Formats: sequence, structure tokens, C-alpha cells
Amino acid sequence: MTEVASSRELSSPERLQAFTDAVVAIALTLLILPLMESVGELADHKGTTAQWFAEERYPLLGFVLSFLLISVFWVHHHRLFRNVRLVDSVLLWLTIAWMFTIVWMPVATALSAQMHADWAQPLVYIGTLFATSFLLLLARVYLRSHPHLHDLDEAATRSGIQAGTIVAALFLAALILALIVPDLGNLPLLLMVLSEPLQRLARRRSLKNSEREDVDPAQK
Repeated sequence: MTEVASSRELSSPERLQAFTDAVVAIALTLLILPLMESVGELADHKGTTAQWFAEERYPLLGFVLSFLLISVFWVHHHRLFRNVRLVDSVLLWLTIAWMFTIVWMPVATALSAQMHADWAQPLVYIGTLFATSFLLLLARVYLRSHPHLHDLDEAATRSGIQAGTIVAALFLAALILALIVPDLGNLPLLLMVLSEPLQRLARRRSLKNSEREDVDPAQK
């Protein structure tokens, strides 16, 4: 009896979302730790604030970028799970895998911002971003095939999958480009500026297709 109650409690969407929120908050906090350490090290050598900003400009950029990306991932995950009513084992482990990529992001950020550039940096950093977006996409696809787990309508589910596919595809394209041209580092991430225009285009095409489907039966 206790095991059944515990299983139900673990499968609660609210409990899983609270756990996810805590993991994301910890990951965001961990991003700042290398910068805090560098402040202490420079202070020991009588450094100045201006000197610290000059020396840590790349780690600072990495921190801001990763903070924003993790925040965006969290927002999309939160919006999705706001409509989840039941969590089964597959959705649970998809979420745990997604959290793993979030927890890994501070390490990937530190490697990308503080180590000497090599071919492995974009593989680790951009690869982590791709994995995060792909796992969220898998969760959306799984929910679409299991409608009893959520109360999203078909249009919202389809739109979410389209958007997730575009984001994951752009991260994958950025990763491939970074591996082909290693000197670019993480610059291929600029491809992500195409995300919103491509999503708007996809929404317009979906709307036109829906309108066409509504008109065709009337013509018959």
C-alpha cells in the first residue's frame, strides 16, 4: 500500500515540476561559480575591477549565454508541463534525461569559456544544447501519442512539435558546422536567430493548410 502511494506521489506532475525547477535553479547558480573564484584569485594579486572584466570577458559572455539558454529551455519545459496531468515512467525518464543535460551545462560552459580552443569544445557545448532541445522534443512527441497524459489540444501539440523540431534542427546544424569548421568555435550558434522566423513561417503554412482543409469539404 505504501509503495503504491509512493509511486503515485513520484508520478505527480506537480512534484516532478518542482524537482525540475530546483535542478534548473541549481544549474543557473553553478554557472556563476567560476567567475566568483576568478574574483578571489585576482583580488589576491591586487587586481582591479576593470582588469577583471577585461580578463574574464569570454567567461562572462559564456555565463550570460548559458544563463539565457537554460532559462529559455526552462520556460518551454514549464509551459509544456503546465498541461500535463499524469506522468508515466517514460515521461519521467525523459524528464530526468533532460535534467541531466541541464546539470551538465555549467561544465560545458566552463570548458567552452576557460579552456584553450579545440575541436571538442563545440562538440561538448553545442552538443549539450542539441541534446537538451531534442529531449524536450521527444517529450512533446511522446505526449502527442499519449493524449490521456495531458489536456493539450491537437493544434497546440502540433505547433509545439513543429517549433521543437526547428530548434533541435538548428542546434544540430550549428553542431555540424562547428565540427566541419573548428575555427568557428561556438559562432555557428548564430544560426539560432533563424528560429523565430522559421517558426512563424511554419505557423503560417499550418494555418493555410488548415484553412484549405476547411474549404475543401465545403466545395464538395
